Amino acid sequence: MTGAVPSILDLADRGIPFALIARDGATVEVLTGDVVDVDLLAEIPLTDASGTPREVFALVPYRQVRERGFVCHDDGAPLRCLVVTDHHAVPLDEVLKTLPSAPIALEDAGFDIPDEEYADIVRRVIADEIGRGEGANFVIRRDFTAEVGADAATAALTWFRALLEHERGAYWTFAVVTSGHVAVGASPEAHVSAIDGVVTMNPISGTFRHPDGGATPETLAEFLRSTKETEELFMVVDEELKMMSAVCTDGGRITGPHLKEMSRLTHTEYVLRGRSRLDPREILRETMFAPTVTGSPMQNACTVIARHERSPRGYYSGVAALFTPREALAAGEPSHDLDAPILIRTAYLQDGRLRVPVGATLVRHSDPYGEVGETHGKAAGVLGAIGAVPRDRGVVEASAVDEDAPTAEPRRLADDPAIAELLASRNARLAAFWLNPQETAGDGPFAGRSALVVDAEDRFTTMLAHQLRHLGLDVTIAPWSDVRDEDVDAADLVVSGPGPGDPRDPSSPRMQRMRTVVARRRASGTPLLAVCLSHQILADSLGIDLAPLAAPHQGLQKTVEIFGDDASIGFYNTFTARVDPGTTRVGVADVAADADGAVYALRGPGFASVQGHLESILSRDGMTTLERLVTRALSD
Repeated sequence: MTGAVPSILDLADRGIPFALIARDGATVEVLTGDVVDVDLLAEIPLTDASGTPREVFALVPYRQVRERGFVCHDDGAPLRCLVVTDHHAVPLDEVLKTLPSAPIALEDAGFDIPDEEYADIVRRVIADEIGRGEGANFVIRRDFTAEVGADAATAALTWFRALLEHERGAYWTFAVVTSGHVAVGASPEAHVSAIDGVVTMNPISGTFRHPDGGATPETLAEFLRSTKETEELFMVVDEELKMMSAVCTDGGRITGPHLKEMSRLTHTEYVLRGRSRLDPREILRETMFAPTVTGSPMQNACTVIARHERSPRGYYSGVAALFTPREALAAGEPSHDLDAPILIRTAYLQDGRLRVPVGATLVRHSDPYGEVGETHGKAAGVLGAIGAVPRDRGVVEASAVDEDAPTAEPRRLADDPAIAELLASRNARLAAFWLNPQETAGDGPFAGRSALVVDAEDRFTTMLAHQLRHLGLDVTIAPWSDVRDEDVDAADLVVSGPGPGDPRDPSSPRMQRMRTVVARRRASGTPLLAVCLSHQILADSLGIDLAPLAAPHQGLQKTVEIFGDDASIGFYNTFTARVDPGTTRVGVADVAADADGAVYALRGPGFASVQGHLESILSRDGMTTLERLVTRALSD
């Protein structure tokens, strides 16, 4: 912190760019500096010309997914960096005294996509995307828009004050004012942080809209018992564990679940933690962006978003990122800490137009009108918090005389014993491997052998690779488009991985390449493990029929028999290999199938396969089953 504490109103009047951040409940951090727009995350200027570290605040737009080769509607939104020259922490009560409070009028307000049209989009995504194997869940947004006649900086400060006074439970409450861009929000969700080498992610999913009069343990308990809401959270935890396994040497451990209680909404959440020495910009790149606002698998989610959303996202689902120089560094450690919440529950103001983007997570049993209602609830949460629409009054504040008085702090629902028991019961379904501290990888039963994992555009492969390393294998991951025949031939074990799409599609280059990988290993008789999509491809090569399921198994946990042993496994498939009921052998392969003939696993000379995802948090018996199948593949 340098210089005198600035007047926030003076900054606004003088047109000086600034960011305000409230994240500790007691102070507001006031950041000022120079604005620099860059093209790539790696170009965020963390050092000056002499190499001296400096603090940078960045707004990262959704279009940065281009850095990972993903598609998007590209609106040219800048990766805007505020290179901080002054950083002050001002007591919260002092800030509130100075900020404007007069209401900001909205005109011509409403959603850009009518309710019925949004419901139709939901139906199409369920039928055409989830129903055809393109992924487990997808987030499709719509925007609440309005005209604003007030000065942009004044509106930003007014809304920021309202959020400080009337919203609770936010991870960050913030206002960013730069030339041509204003963003004000109360994000409930930390996307990723990296503090002293510890990476933390905070997947939040499931949205409970508080009823009139406020939430009660009874109304919340009904929500927590919802299969849809529970599976929705498990799916996003799986997706963020993929990211953690890519950036952390220890893969990541999950704790929770917890409640994220806000003024008008309550969410369920987990916390994931692991250790990493990566540059924080690289961590940010590898974790673009949260599945809670995109979907899974991530790459195909971006494709689905581009097909069904009508306009670019701007900063919605991107992140605000604060890079802070570290004082004490050991050799090889990153120079900066990172704190990066997701840009949701945020209002944007540009050229006199307010935009509040909101999205619903669509899964296999989504109700179109329920998802419409969710977008209304999320938009109302933001608009009510900033005072743009009438505020709801909860149970504690219902008797207050002054509607504009700050919201009283209600009793935490998480403290109710019945609610705590409901939350804790969820973990009984999950894999202990991801819940417990993990032993050091490298000394397992397959130590000294190599494995090549071929990624078919589903980063479940990062979790699978992490588990294989704990079994002792020296693991390399290669994208399907880059893997070379000589690499396929050289590995002691090839793991042909999962991915989205129809395995029967003859026109897909990805399917063609995965078929080649499977065929090459089978022809040579060298060890092969095939997972999910690749299991289906292996089955097809054995003459076993492939067919779509009557209902997709996206995020479904089942206990199935795998060659004599029951295993609780998570499934993410829309297609299945199918044999006649009672069939236990096809050609050279032993078959594990259910009573209807759906094939769960195969084994034969030099190969084994599984339809489920043994790496998923839903696979309680994942590690033991994986070891059994790898043992079989390597035994011939």
